[in-house]
Amino acid sequence: MNPDLTVAEFRAALKEGPEFARELDRGDPLREFRDRFELPSAGGATPIYLVGNSLGPLPLASREAAVREMDRWGTLGVDGWFEDPSWYGLDDRFLGPLSRLVGAHPAEVAIMNGLTVNLHLLLASFYSPTAGRRSILIERPCFPSDRFAVETHLRWHGVDPETDLIEIGPGEDGVLLNESDIERALKERGDRVALILLGGVNFLTGQLLDLPRIVKAARGCGARVGFDLAHAVGNVPLHLHDWDVDFAAWCHYKYVNAGPGAPAGVFVHERHATDRQTLRLGGWWGNDPETRFRMQLDPGFVPRADAGGWQLSCPPVLAMAPLGPALALFDEAGTEPLRAKSVRLTAYLEWLLSPLLNGPDRILTPPDPERRGAQLSIQVEAAAHVQQRLQQEGVIGDFRQPDVLRLAPCPLFNTYHEMWRVAEIFRGALQEES
Repeated sequence: MNPDLTVAEFRAALKEGPEFARELDRGDPLREFRDRFELPSAGGATPIYLVGNSLGPLPLASREAAVREMDRWGTLGVDGWFEDPSWYGLDDRFLGPLSRLVGAHPAEVAIMNGLTVNLHLLLASFYSPTAGRRSILIERPCFPSDRFAVETHLRWHGVDPETDLIEIGPGEDGVLLNESDIERALKERGDRVALILLGGVNFLTGQLLDLPRIVKAARGCGARVGFDLAHAVGNVPLHLHDWDVDFAAWCHYKYVNAGPGAPAGVFVHERHATDRQTLRLGGWWGNDPETRFRMQLDPGFVPRADAGGWQLSCPPVLAMAPLGPALALFDEAGTEPLRAKSVRLTAYLEWLLSPLLNGPDRILTPPDPERRGAQLSIQVEAAAHVQQRLQQEGVIGDFRQPDVLRLAPCPLFNTYHEMWRVAEIFRGALQEES
């Protein structure tokens, strides 16, 4: 199929049957990347892995990188910090590809900790309540950890979440958020909002918010704005610097495929990151490298004049090693080709599933490809049964109680034929319940 077709033209050209799916795979310019992954196997068979939005599969080069660093540890011991290529500065060597992935300058990103730890560190810097401006605005539903972090920061400052945690829920359809509702809330109560913290892509519905529009609304009321990009990084195009985002945090174990519990990432806009007067909690790895090893000779904390100034401890080398090869895949594949395949792969799965859904069964994720990434959230009365049948047939998907199935077609390793196969299993499962 012509790669220059628009999404609408692509949809119009879709055909039934497995042969058409295989034809799409043969024309896929990214098809060889699938062979760069060690996909999970069950009983020797390769399943259809549709949970890259929860934990990405293992890149082969990441396995090699982890083993290489373990060998260096065994051979060199502490000298591994100093002998080239040294562990010292390992995190900084990944900042180039990471900054390209999120649309930032290298000095605006850092690799450290876990996602929620980083949210707490960033909230410590960017939530500074005053008597008149102390509210935080979030979405509902947001990922629970985000709400926990925000709620406890409010309480930490003596602010009551009952009055100053502003939650914006879905619009009239009861599913999706409306940016206009966020704008309206900021016009009505913006003079008391200190901070906005929203998920870039909603974990439950897969909805992609209009992030630059939200930043503009935040600027209009004088609030700072940050994003949890756990479901956005490695999934949708991002331009954090140009959008004028104050800060963001994300994990690397979902779409970036850096491994379970992989060190997470942060973005801090350069106007904050380069200002050493920006308050941040201190740790020795966030200290100025020029004096970091003077230790007791220069005991005062002088933060790095970049996002690395939010780091606390030295990088976990063995956990961080897989991140480099994972990021390299995105540089090699290219953001635009990945996004193009992601849009088509998800649209194809949607085209296959939509005729099967009737009555209360529906796709929650927005139909507009500009409002979603590589995820379809499907609300099905028989969700538990469908999930069981998918698992029995080797489809690794995701179930969110009480009735939502999340399927994430990832462009680096999923195929069009897999989408056809998933739809056929889905069809059979629904027929069994009818």
